[in-house]
Amino acid sequence: MRVMGVDPGLTRCGLGAVEGRPGAPLSLVKVGVVRTPADEEIGPRLVAIEEGIESWLDEVRPDAVAVERVFAQHNLRTVMGTAQASAVAILCASRRGLPVALHTPSEVKAAITGSGTADKRQVGTMVTRLLRLDEMPKPADAADALALAICHVWRGGVHNRLAEALARANDATTTPAAYFRGRGRAGYSKGNTK
Repeated sequence: MRVMGVDPGLTRCGLGAVEGRPGAPLSLVKVGVVRTPADEEIGPRLVAIEEGIESWLDEVRPDAVAVERVFAQHNLRTVMGTAQASAVAILCASRRGLPVALHTPSEVKAAITGSGTADKRQVGTMVTRLLRLDEMPKPADAADALALAICHVWRGGVHNRLAEALARANDATTTPAAYFRGRGRAGYSKGNTK
């Protein structure tokens, strides 16, 4: 499974892609950031983020996209910018029909380090070890994007397999033969007028 992680932000939007499966070594596909000038208007900044993400999607061709779930912060301006960049990432992936998963920062930290309260350095150190890199990805937004992708490979893969199994089970019970088998020979029970 190839997953692209997005650590949304207006000034620096972290992007990272990994390939692997639960229980097996992971490999780095690509890591980086899309940068926009802080003094520029919001519209051009969002367009630049969209163009950067679209370019990554073209190059990386992920099976899924994992985006950090926006959470309340003290700085409303920061959380609004993060939410806007997050929406751009979700839109770009959804436009292509790619599954999108949202993971909270504490969920990602717990998956990567074993502690939901780990700091950025601990996350970066574990990302470096898990991907067998020579040095920690910089800036921290890039390492966080890789952590999101790793978290989704490990956790999202299980959720995806469960969803697929449920979909197959639902399809199997909605075929005409399965419907009538469950409802009796005539397709309805005595006293049931449905």
